[in-house]
Amino acid sequence: MTSSSVRLRTAACTCGQVAFETRGEPIVTAACYCTSCQTAGQNLEARHGAPSVLEADGGTGYLLFRKDRVRCLRGQAHLREYRLTPASKTRRVVATCCNAPIFLEFSGGHWLSIYKDRFAKADQPALDMRTMTRDRRPGVEFTDGLPSYKTHSGRFMWKLLTAWAAMGFRAPKIDYVSGTVDP
Repeated sequence: MTSSSVRLRTAACTCGQVAFETRGEPIVTAACYCTSCQTAGQNLEARHGAPSVLEADGGTGYLLFRKDRVRCLRGQAHLREYRLTPASKTRRVVATCCNAPIFLEFSGGHWLSIYKDRFAKADQPALDMRTMTRDRRPGVEFTDGLPSYKTHSGRFMWKLLTAWAAMGFRAPKIDYVSGTVDP
C-alpha cells in the first residue's frame, strides 16, 4: 500500500472544536461491556450536553488505533481526563467544549480506543467482536453471530500484541491532555 492510499479518518467532538486524524485501519473494532465502561459511560453521558456513548444494550463501541497513527488536529486546550477513581489505570479523555468523550487510554498502552461515534457513520467499520460480555446487563442476549467473548479473548490480545510488535514495542506518550473534568 502506498502512502497516498492510506485510509485517513477524522474523529471529532460534537461541536467540532476538537478533532483527531487516524491513519490506516484500526487494530480492531470492538464493543466493550465491562463494568468500568458501563459506569464511566453513564457518568460521562450525565454531563451537561454530553452525547451518548453507551449503546442500547450497554456496550461501548471503540475503534482501537496505534498511538503512532493518531494525531490531534485541533482543540488540545479542551481535552481533559476523567478517571473512575484516582488510582484507575484507565483514563477517558473528554472534550470540555461540548462534553463529548473522545478516547480511552490505558496507562502504558500503545493504542487509543477512540469512541466509535466520534467518527462519521461512513467511517465506522463494522464491529469485529464484543468483549467483556460477562458484565453485560441482565437480559441482554446476542443473536447476530458476531464473536462475543466473556473476557478479552486471545484473538483480541493477539491483535494488540501484533500491533505493538509492528511499533517496535514502543508506547508513545499522549502529552496533549491537561487537567481533569469535574466528576
